[in-house]
Amino acid sequence: MNSDLQNYSHKRFNSLTGEWVLVSPHRAKRPWQGQEEEINQEVRPTHDETCYLCAGNTRASGDVNPNYEDVFVFVNDFSALHDDSNIFQVNEGLIKAESEQGICKVICFSPDHSKSLAQMTVKEIQKVVYAWQNEYLSLGNLKHINYVQIFENKGAIMGCSNPHPHGQIWSQTSLPNEVLKKDKQQLDYFKAKNKTLLEDYLKQELKLNERIIFENRAFVVLTPFWAIWPYEVMIVPKAAQKSINEMRIEETILFAEAISVITKIYDKLFNCSFPYSSGIHQAPTNNENNNHWHWHMSFYPPLLRSATVKKFMVGYEMFASPQRDITPETAASILKEIAKKL
Repeated sequence: MNSDLQNYSHKRFNSLTGEWVLVSPHRAKRPWQGQEEEINQEVRPTHDETCYLCAGNTRASGDVNPNYEDVFVFVNDFSALHDDSNIFQVNEGLIKAESEQGICKVICFSPDHSKSLAQMTVKEIQKVVYAWQNEYLSLGNLKHINYVQIFENKGAIMGCSNPHPHGQIWSQTSLPNEVLKKDKQQLDYFKAKNKTLLEDYLKQELKLNERIIFENRAFVVLTPFWAIWPYEVMIVPKAAQKSINEMRIEETILFAEAISVITKIYDKLFNCSFPYSSGIHQAPTNNENNNHWHWHMSFYPPLLRSATVKKFMVGYEMFASPQRDITPETAASILKEIAKKL
């Protein structure tokens, strides 16, 4: 392991986005006197009569949820994007805008209000994966949908308004900013090397074995070299696949296993229901071949030193560049030690 990277300030290049992150290892030793969050010790029931996501309950729209037994998907009652929005454009010098259409859905992972992915079985998570595949295919096949974003916000400090285990799926006409960055970087690399960027990156990571947390036959769970969040993790398929729909059935269970392992590790890290935002980046559904895409799932957790100390993006990070203190290698070694005890 390069000692300079562990002891001195430096920048790391994110090959997927083309951006840099500042790393300051020495700052991890500073005392903390900043914001601390209260730990939520609430024990939730398996069914909450006041929860609008629980089976059989009535939502704000007046619609009644079916008595679902595993995964339940519905159009968001408060969608950020609408399928029937007016199509328009504003182009007046430096004042520019254009309409955006889309469909937003909610996906309930389980009817059990008390669970999170970390408490679900691998088979139960596999059913969530199947639902993701189905939505990516059905939404992506719509003529005006060019990108499908699957994500989850877990925990109140990540803006999650309901503790019921659920995620979201937003589909839209244009490619969002983060996807545009990754599309360009991966395309440039594919044109130059005739292979995917993440295919070569994984080979390097597996050889170095400095940031690998867990792997099975089909997937690698690692802390990326360019990670911004303290315990950021990425799940990457070993085979170059454009989207989650290219997984074989046996690979879906291995993907579910990878999700299960990392979410369990997170919960054991600070002995709390670990908050994060996770999302899957995969090929656009714009009818292009997109052979340069290698799909992956990222987890961005905000906790830094304990269950009550959160990483805030402020000051320099808002006005200049992302910055981290604990190195990705240190974070990965901590998570890997927990993985050994599962």
